Amino acid sequence: MESGFYSNDMEKIVESDRAHVWHHLTPHKKFETTDPLIIVEGKGIHVWDAKGKRYLDAVSGGVWTVNVGYGRTEIADAVRDQLVKLNYFAGSAGSIPGSLFVEKLLEKMPGMSRVYFSNSGSEANEKVYKMVRQIAHKKTGGKKHKILFRDRDYHGTTITTLSTSGQPQRAAQYGPLTPGFVEVPHCLEYRNQYPDAENYGIAAADAIEQVILREGPETVGAIVLEPVTAGGGVIPPPEGYWPRVQEICRKYDILLHIDEVVCGVGRTGKWFGYQHYGIEPDFVTMAKGVASGYAAISCTVTTERVFDMFKADPNDPMDYFRDISTFGGCTAGPAAALANIEIIERENLLENVNRMGDYLMERLHALMAKHQVIGDVRGKGLFCGAELVSDRTTKEPMPEAKVQAVVADCMANGVIIGATNRSLNGMNNTLCLSPALIVTKENIDEIVTAIDNALERVFG
Repeated sequence: MESGFYSNDMEKIVESDRAHVWHHLTPHKKFETTDPLIIVEGKGIHVWDAKGKRYLDAVSGGVWTVNVGYGRTEIADAVRDQLVKLNYFAGSAGSIPGSLFVEKLLEKMPGMSRVYFSNSGSEANEKVYKMVRQIAHKKTGGKKHKILFRDRDYHGTTITTLSTSGQPQRAAQYGPLTPGFVEVPHCLEYRNQYPDAENYGIAAADAIEQVILREGPETVGAIVLEPVTAGGGVIPPPEGYWPRVQEICRKYDILLHIDEVVCGVGRTGKWFGYQHYGIEPDFVTMAKGVASGYAAISCTVTTERVFDMFKADPNDPMDYFRDISTFGGCTAGPAAALANIEIIERENLLENVNRMGDYLMERLHALMAKHQVIGDVRGKGLFCGAELVSDRTTKEPMPEAKVQAVVADCMANGVIIGATNRSLNGMNNTLCLSPALIVTKENIDEIVTAIDNALERVFG
């Protein structure tokens, strides 16, 4: 670990953190007797803590974000240069990095044509919900206002995005939630709800149609779905699912919103997860990997057809999208995002995702053959999960404490992995892996060896 800015008194830093910082997703009682974790530096796929310990980061910053790895001076330089020239102006005006980035982004997204900037995935998704509601008022007098979401999917932390959370623990104690959002069933074939169906993927999609018919198609304006469910258990779609979903949306004039906050910008082996499945969405949202965490940025991307709905009557002061995101006007975001895309292109990282993703799945399947506690292995590209069970026959979920013990063991031995957390009652039992797109075979071997040893120690 280099010293750099961090040659100051680490004991003072730790104590200040313990006394004043409110950490995300963290019970704080333990910090009365243990030190909080302070990460001070990162390089490539590794990070170092305040005590100088090195970790291999197999979750890209803890939440699937640092896609191109740490220490990218070209991104930092692009941000620095842009901040000196112009750091900010409200999104009611354009900027040079904003214009250059959207042109580059839309080259990767045939059929999409407009980009709305904000600063988080939650905010990007909420913009879609507002657009859908405004379209409903303009076209149907507000009747077609309902938005469908899927069990196990997650779309953000605001009260309204939590209203579309298919993860009950995320939304627990934050109600009453926003009305007008309706859940549809999940599509995890390992937890098959339709054992008599000839094709699980079609059956899972048909379940969406049943909800639409129950609610009334004339009341449903949109559906929001992750291309691969993330925090709900790393769930790739079953065969036949997405074509049928698209067919249903067109049949009932329902706008299709794809949440790419986790999967977007290379994570699954294509620029966007939906591009594996032949989907033609009306909205695509993204955040995390857009700038690999070097700046805060999110995007709500739409088709020209959707955009045109907001400029039909220039004389109507209520006809346009009356929304603002203050920090959507920061120029650091698009400057970092443009440099991020250029790195992915120059280093052929999508190709690496596909090769290393195949290798990671191969290693995980070998691990499953060795350890009976692994009930299922699944994923897409460098976005993989291993579901832990107490019994393979009954598929009884492994108790969360045991799953977290595996995560803690890996951490103690220098490898950071994730697990489904505060998501599903009794079902927080999936180990999650999403290493940076630069990961090597040697890195994957180290990750899998750490999990192997942890399973041995925790389960014997």
